[in-house]
Amino acid sequence: MPASPALAFSAADTPDAQAALRELQGRYGSASNSDVIVALGGDGFMLETLRGSIERRQPIYGMNLGTVGFLLNEYHIEQLPERIARAVSVKLHPLRMQVRCRDGRTEHGLAINEVSLFRETRQAAHLMIEIDGVMRLERLICDGVLVATPAGSTAYNLSAHGPILPISANLLALTPISAFRPRRWRGALLPSRTRFAFNVIDAGKRPVSAVADHTDIRDVVHVEVWEDRSIDLTLLFDPEHNFEERILKEQFVP
Repeated sequence: MPASPALAFSAADTPDAQAALRELQGRYGSASNSDVIVALGGDGFMLETLRGSIERRQPIYGMNLGTVGFLLNEYHIEQLPERIARAVSVKLHPLRMQVRCRDGRTEHGLAINEVSLFRETRQAAHLMIEIDGVMRLERLICDGVLVATPAGSTAYNLSAHGPILPISANLLALTPISAFRPRRWRGALLPSRTRFAFNVIDAGKRPVSAVADHTDIRDVVHVEVWEDRSIDLTLLFDPEHNFEERILKEQFVP
C-alpha cells in the first residue's frame, strides 16, 4: 500500500453517510484512478460495495455510519490516508450459487455472506443434501438451510445458532434453519473446497427459494454451492480493530 494512497469514496444513501462523503471529499479529494475505495455506511452497504468491486479488485476500507458495522472501521475524518496505509488486509472468497428451477431455467448468484434455502409456504421444506457428490442427509425437514462463509458466520448464520468461523479457518458452515427432522442435527463444519448440492423433494407441493445475499430465486429444484476462489475480495482494517479479533471477541459475548 502506498504511503499516501489515492482514495475514492462511496456512501450509502443516508443523511449521515452523505454528509460524511461531502466532508471527506472536500478534505481528501476523490481520485478517478484510486488505490483504495472508502465505503461509508453500514454492513449492508459494505456488501454492496464489495460486490461492485469484483471486477476492479480494489481494496475496500469501510467506516461505520450504520448500525452494527461488523465489517467496518470506526468513523474518524482525521489522518485517513495514514490509517489506510497501515491497515491490515483480509482476503475473502465469495460463494457461487447455481440453481435449476421448476420451469427448467438455470440461474446464478454470488454471496459474500451466505447462500440460503427457504420454504415459500406454510409447509416445511423437504431437502436432500449431498456433499461432494455423496448423499449425507436423505431428508431434512426444515424451514431452510444455509451455507455461510467466515465473513457471514456472524450474521444470519449466528442467528440460526450456527458456529462463528475465523477467517483463517478455511471452513464453511452448513446450518439448518428451524430443523424438525432429524431433530438433533445441528449442522456441520466443512472444508472451504466442499461442493454442496441441495435437491428439493416434492417441489410442487413444498416450494423453496434460494437466496445468495440479495439475489432471490424462487421455485428451485436443485441448488449447488461452492466457494469461488478465483475471486479475491480485500477488506482493510485498522490494526487495533482487526477482523480476526472481532470474530474472536464475538465468541465470548455473554
